[in-house]
Amino acid sequence: MAGNSAHESTPRIPARGSYAEALRIGEILRKEAVGGILLVITAAAALVWANSPASESYFALRDFRFGYEPWHLNLSLGAWAADGLLAIFFFLVGLELKKEFVAGDLRSINRAVVPVAAAVGGVAVPALVYVAVNLTRPETVSGWAIPTATDIAFAVAVLAIVGSHLPAALRIFLLTLAVVDDLMAISIIAIFYSDKVDPVPLLWALLPFAVYTVLAQKFSRFFKMKPAAAWFILLPIGAVVWALVHAGGIHATVAGVLLGFAVPVIRSQASGGPAAGPGLSEVFEHRFRPLSAGFAVPVFAFFSAGVAVGGWEGLGSALADAVTIGIILGLVVGKPVGIVGITWLLTKVTKVRLDPSLRWIDLTGVALLAGIGFTVSLLIADLSFAGDPATNNHAKVGILTASLLAAVLASIILRARNRRYRRIEAEEAADADQDGIPDVYQQGEGDQPGRASRQDRTPRSRGEAQKP
Repeated sequence: MAGNSAHESTPRIPARGSYAEALRIGEILRKEAVGGILLVITAAAALVWANSPASESYFALRDFRFGYEPWHLNLSLGAWAADGLLAIFFFLVGLELKKEFVAGDLRSINRAVVPVAAAVGGVAVPALVYVAVNLTRPETVSGWAIPTATDIAFAVAVLAIVGSHLPAALRIFLLTLAVVDDLMAISIIAIFYSDKVDPVPLLWALLPFAVYTVLAQKFSRFFKMKPAAAWFILLPIGAVVWALVHAGGIHATVAGVLLGFAVPVIRSQASGGPAAGPGLSEVFEHRFRPLSAGFAVPVFAFFSAGVAVGGWEGLGSALADAVTIGIILGLVVGKPVGIVGITWLLTKVTKVRLDPSLRWIDLTGVALLAGIGFTVSLLIADLSFAGDPATNNHAKVGILTASLLAAVLASIILRARNRRYRRIEAEEAADADQDGIPDVYQQGEGDQPGRASRQDRTPRSRGEAQKP
């Protein structure tokens, strides 16, 4: 069984978490799987088009410019996708980060320390691998952050395609890695990839951001009850914040994260009773996640993944480039080494132990899934080599190759372990007392030892109770 039993005093990793968290993350991953499949399809279409006889039309479309120049918004379609549409994706990242660390299982330091440390290892080691490969080329070292990213949508799409019955603990571990990875990616973009910063628009951005925050916090129940009002009030204010941050020289996706942070994630309670229905963050997530996964990210991938390889000769040249090699080694080797290595080290220096129902090969499979960089890696490649199209193309060849290799290797490992995962899945679904909560979540896995949390005990239909 994956997780702690009531009589165990030794913390186990990966931890299953609470039943409410398993339900929530299961729902997120199902939506991301659909978006990930769309992501793969659009990226493949762009790659084929960019290398077809009609390739000029693809690049003409990608480079078509429009927008209001005085506000620094005269951008190409590709730039609008990267700066504008990805802000929706990063808005959801901000929501998820805040929810995990304020109201989710990661609010507990004991639960957070292992996956957070593993995620740090999964960022640091790939960056060091890339730098080591490109150490003699100062002009390309700036791409060190490219292999640090994890694309959760692509990763869960792989899980959906290979039919893996990944246990809840491993799914939560994977999502936590991706969430912390996104936090570090945003920090990297804000600190290392912002140039020509203009403080005046950034200072002006504080005013609409403050208004947005006050409205979201003080009138969350109103916006929750009347979601259309959010579209007509909060969305325009958020757009102004985005435009001012963009004009200030900070990558505009950072504005998306900040706006996500401003939304309350703790449900209001009535007279000491349970939380009354979904909160504003859940309403926003319900409305924006399909837009992000079904449109924003696939469109970005379409405009960013279209690389003119130049036939077999061009592909060979790209694969021989130190930039490409550094990215491939960083994502396919550095990611799993960093994640599994840090986790293993923690089992040696702390009381944390690997769950006895799992093996290190299981964490290796999940760590390889985390080596699928794609969306954020493509974004960082554009930021790293904006003035060097040839190197940028080689970087994208590296990202596409590494993501494919990581997906194949992870699929082989996880498929080989699927029979074991099916048994764990059956144990996690068992509900002998027929109370709608699987028994394993009433054996010390809730918010309080030995019992499910109050949120876990919220009445649910039988159908809902069976889908963590």
